[in-house]
Amino acid sequence: MKYADPTCPDLQAAEALEQDERMLDDGQEAVQASPARHQLLMPGPGLVSRCAKESLGLLEDNLTPQGILAASRTEAAEARSYTRIFGRDAAICVLAMAGSGVEALEQGAVASLDSLAKLQAANGQIPKYVDPAGQDADFWYLGCIDATLWWLIAVDHTRRNGQLPGLADRWQAEVQRAIQWLQAQEHQRFFLLQQNEASDWADIMPRSGFVLYTNALWYRVKQLYDLPHAEETHYHFNHVFHPFKQELPEYRRTRLLAHYARRGQRNPGLYLSFVNLSFAGDEGDVFGNVLAVLYGLAGDSMAHEIVKTLSSAGVSDPYPIRTVTHPISTEHELWRLYMARHKQNHPHQYHNGGIWPFIGGFWTMALARLGQKDHARKELAKLALTNSLDDWRFTEWFHGRTFEPMGMAGQSWNAAAFLMAKQALDTGKFSM
Repeated sequence: MKYADPTCPDLQAAEALEQDERMLDDGQEAVQASPARHQLLMPGPGLVSRCAKESLGLLEDNLTPQGILAASRTEAAEARSYTRIFGRDAAICVLAMAGSGVEALEQGAVASLDSLAKLQAANGQIPKYVDPAGQDADFWYLGCIDATLWWLIAVDHTRRNGQLPGLADRWQAEVQRAIQWLQAQEHQRFFLLQQNEASDWADIMPRSGFVLYTNALWYRVKQLYDLPHAEETHYHFNHVFHPFKQELPEYRRTRLLAHYARRGQRNPGLYLSFVNLSFAGDEGDVFGNVLAVLYGLAGDSMAHEIVKTLSSAGVSDPYPIRTVTHPISTEHELWRLYMARHKQNHPHQYHNGGIWPFIGGFWTMALARLGQKDHARKELAKLALTNSLDDWRFTEWFHGRTFEPMGMAGQSWNAAAFLMAKQALDTGKFSM
């Protein structure tokens, strides 16, 4: 489905601007807005530079002595535990903070990694989040495997780019434990990580078994830390998550998994979101596919096919970017009762087709990495516009159809991902 072009002026849209009204829904701030409103908005000159300034300011505002909070301090954010140092959120922010040359951000990057390392589990797992007082660590319901992966990526980035002294060997014992914990969950023939359902960033989505997003991160960690079996991870990643190749995989169990996964399906031009024993995810995981492009798992042909498929689906219209190309309906076999909790993950909402600006930053970097600089600059301008809405609210997510701003204001990783994307376009340096 294609969505409205945000650059089209419209008299009705101008009138709709006057009809916006604020509402509070289940402790989450939202702005009720007509879709026509979004046809009028377009990036103005200087907006990208302004967004860079606002992004740096937001990151500094969201700092504590113990690290970077996921969102700005509001009553709603405190009630929903957003004023915590999240493993994945903080790590993504560290990618923008370490090497920024801003003293407060350089210190905040190290403090964030320190706080997470301090409450690392005895088995090596990095928490989903820790409270700024350092008294509590949360590990979600069925685990949070990506917090450990992102933390390792952020540690490597900080060691290479951070401007504080003494970083080269910092966190070494914690790094070793984290890697051992991950290796204990790696299948010893596929060399892919296995995980429980709803146990990564998309923590109310029914992905389990071998998950695309998680294993893209795992391959990146293997590259950064020179871990064994990286080639095997790359090989099985492409055969398990894209079982539409004419070339049959060598391992017989891979062939059977691929058989089940592709039953009744055509090649979607994307990797599957997950593969379990006899079922798989065909909702079109945008973040997982974008990371596969960024981290070199998708070959040149596949990478361009992914971009073409996502562009044709209109996933970044009017704002970058939707989480899936085909939201899971309540009648779908993959629908779970927990997806309706707080009425949050219905189709076109939250992880199930909502628009998440922070992923838009990774999308922009993927375009830049493929040499599509003009396309990437347009997406960066749209991302700046998205963050600027409602007086630089840096909104967590938007409804995928009505474009209503939802979730918490002042999202740190929105700011970080924008800065990372801008850096990639301006300097050719990719912090990922």
